[in-house]
Amino acid sequence: MGRIGERFAELEAEGRKAFVAYVMAGDPDFDRSLEVVRGLPAAGVDVIELGLPFTDPMADGPTIQLAGQRALAAGMTLKRTLALAREFRKGDRATPIVLMGYYNPIFSHGVDRFLRDAKAAGIDGLIVVDLPPEEDAELCLPALAQGIDFIRLATPTTDDARLPAVLRNTSGFVYYVSITGITGSAVAEAREVGPEVARIKAATDLPVVVGFGIRDPEAAKEIAGTADGCVVGSAIVARIADGEPAEDVLAYVAALAKGAHAA
Repeated sequence: MGRIGERFAELEAEGRKAFVAYVMAGDPDFDRSLEVVRGLPAAGVDVIELGLPFTDPMADGPTIQLAGQRALAAGMTLKRTLALAREFRKGDRATPIVLMGYYNPIFSHGVDRFLRDAKAAGIDGLIVVDLPPEEDAELCLPALAQGIDFIRLATPTTDDARLPAVLRNTSGFVYYVSITGITGSAVAEAREVGPEVARIKAATDLPVVVGFGIRDPEAAKEIAGTADGCVVGSAIVARIADGEPAEDVLAYVAALAKGAHAA
């Protein structure tokens, strides 16, 4: 069992829901990004999703797109993203890190080389939004062979016919996208999310966490209560974009985590 499995087992034993936070690596620059990432565990974050900047993030809304552009403009690359993870690991060997992004930078780096480098940097899981289950041989299966979890997205349009393919070879947890559309585009509704999460959990023993459309502690509590945890990304990234000091961003994250953990 890797760090992701261990963390969810710990949370289950404690009777707590998971709080997962997404930030874009290198936004607005390497040093300030690292400062925020280093502060996430103390703010109550159970799993860190680290965004990999990319020039064509088709599943992301304006907030995440602009974060990626700022990171790229500041010189962020896949190599520097892994360097940021290595720096974080110098002070934290326990918090799981999931690298979230698109396949092109990984393909350009070379899959075998990427997996070796990611493992050495302390990456525990991958979310690659533009690789469907039909392409598992590209990255999913090699990642699993290296002990790196491959986390799949399920959405409101993932029907019962499609769900088995989505769950096949998925590990770590299942990320349920609570809305149809791009990141940051709507507000999640627990009454709609709950039945969908129950449907997914009936088909897998993996934890299910819910993301997209969560912006305040009350929503974090409500949505986490329908699942095994929740994810907040755009709302955190927006505060970084506004130039808030790291301590203020982390205070906001701590409030969200408190909400999720109260579920």
